[in-house]
Amino acid sequence: MSVAIKTDIADISGSAIEYRLIAASEHGRPTLVFMHEGLGCAALWKDFPDQLCQMTGSPGLVYSRLGYGSSGPCDLPRPLDYMQHEATEMLPQILAHFEIENFALVGHSDGASISLIYAGAAKLPAPRAVIAMAPHVYCEDISVQGIRFAKRAYDQADLKTKLEKFHGMNTETAFRGWNDAWLDPAFRSWNIENYLPAISVPVFVIQGLDDNYGTLAQIETIESATGGSFQKLLLAGCGHSPWSEKRDMVLGASVPFLRDIS
Repeated sequence: MSVAIKTDIADISGSAIEYRLIAASEHGRPTLVFMHEGLGCAALWKDFPDQLCQMTGSPGLVYSRLGYGSSGPCDLPRPLDYMQHEATEMLPQILAHFEIENFALVGHSDGASISLIYAGAAKLPAPRAVIAMAPHVYCEDISVQGIRFAKRAYDQADLKTKLEKFHGMNTETAFRGWNDAWLDPAFRSWNIENYLPAISVPVFVIQGLDDNYGTLAQIETIESATGGSFQKLLLAGCGHSPWSEKRDMVLGASVPFLRDIS
């Protein structure tokens, strides 16, 4: 695959998981565990994790979920509770494999939702904090519209070619697993609000005001329901990928939030 960032493969409970580790520049800082979006992988984060880790002094773990990047394959169709499964079954195994106990979750889109589920599921070890960029806690009309547009771009335009550079043999699995699940009529009832009241750690939500996959109703729901401290950053002129579209602003706000959890 023609991606510059070098990754390795770990055998975790018999599954091949693509990952890379980022060294800490300060002792004792929490590991930042990066949770990618529904079409993402370790390499698609590019150098954003490196920058955030460098600026906070933290070590980092960036990995690709099964069916993404160079990780092992997964079965299709994905179950409609695939995010709950990832948060409660797979993420604990990955943390245990890398012996990570002091950490914060940094998630984007699906990865943000997975991070919120983990934090609210009373799993141990508990995260120190959660950064959730463009999270979803339920399925909105705008989400379905955006995902239908992505399907057209994949089937009729160049989205498939762009994804192949990062997902290789997993491209079809990565796209269909995500897209088919969200477009399943039964997914309209998907909802993870029940996890929110049990979240007692600091939560920082970052949302683009021009996101074509979700509205501010998602952020308002999280703010009203979470049990811990809450901060938000709403970005004008920003779509679904704040860490990429408004990187300087995201870094500028995320660094003090993460420094405060030490």
